[in-house]
Amino acid sequence: MTLTKRERLEKTIAGEAVDRLPVSLWRHWPGDDQRPADLVQACIDFQRQWDFDFIKITPASSYCVADYGVQDQWIGNIEGTREYTRRVVQRSLDWTELRVLDPYKGQLGMQLEVIRLMKEGLKGDIPFIQTVFNPLSQAKKLAGEAGMINHLRTAPERFKTGLNIITENILRFIDAMRKSGVSGIFYAVQHASYTLLSRAEYEEFGKPYDLQILEAMPSDWWLNVLHLHGELPMVDVVNDYPTSVVNWHDQETEPDLATGKLKFNGAICGGLGQWDVHNRAPNAVLEQARHAFEVMNNRRLILSTGCVMMTTTPTSNIRAVREAVEFTRNAS
Repeated sequence: MTLTKRERLEKTIAGEAVDRLPVSLWRHWPGDDQRPADLVQACIDFQRQWDFDFIKITPASSYCVADYGVQDQWIGNIEGTREYTRRVVQRSLDWTELRVLDPYKGQLGMQLEVIRLMKEGLKGDIPFIQTVFNPLSQAKKLAGEAGMINHLRTAPERFKTGLNIITENILRFIDAMRKSGVSGIFYAVQHASYTLLSRAEYEEFGKPYDLQILEAMPSDWWLNVLHLHGELPMVDVVNDYPTSVVNWHDQETEPDLATGKLKFNGAICGGLGQWDVHNRAPNAVLEQARHAFEVMNNRRLILSTGCVMMTTTPTSNIRAVREAVEFTRNAS
């Protein structure tokens, strides 16, 4: 029996057998991500071509901080990410002067329009989720990596004032999305990494704010994905987060897929390296996918990369990823 996309994902999250393993890839859409209708069209066209099991809306990463005054531009990065040309936090005192944002206006309002148009275009047939950057990730965009970490360590109370304002604005944006038709969020965490912060620092400046947001998720958002960006993620710090799926760079850093699956409940979204899918031949991509199927015993796996696919990824490699899950049909 062929399952619907939602049924396939829900059974995978529950660790049950499925007709075939689910699969999804996502990427940035530089240029198109500056206009809601163009971003939605790019996402829908991509989905129509590849028939993935869910769509991750990937806006410009600055969408969440542009209304504070941050500015950026795309200068050709093949990942599709933009370079920041203006930050708004220079002094530690600047954290206390961040303002409460109206989620219905500015760039946040434009993102709500993206979601509205996506719901209209998909007509309820395909699950889709919205990217939400956690408070520390947004703080980095406001001050730059070095500036943020410096203020975290030298002016912690001022920094926490800023985190509280950012958290409030994220909660207001989530509230504005409640009836939007999204199936959940892709919650991007960039600093739960031993290469950036200590465990104690993340438990003080990261986890409390993350939990405040994740515990506010509407009960009908069934596809909330935790993304752990970067090297050496703090899996033992975040493995109790209330999300149904976790995604990290499992092909490039510890823990690997075999270890990671023991650390988390729900589904693992991964098994492929983002640069492997970009650089290697299709047969090598297919072999990497098959290894992931074996490690996960055809259960609890959503085949994907550990982060965004490059905008220049060969079509033949995308096809190899999509065709790979067909080998798992009725094999669970």
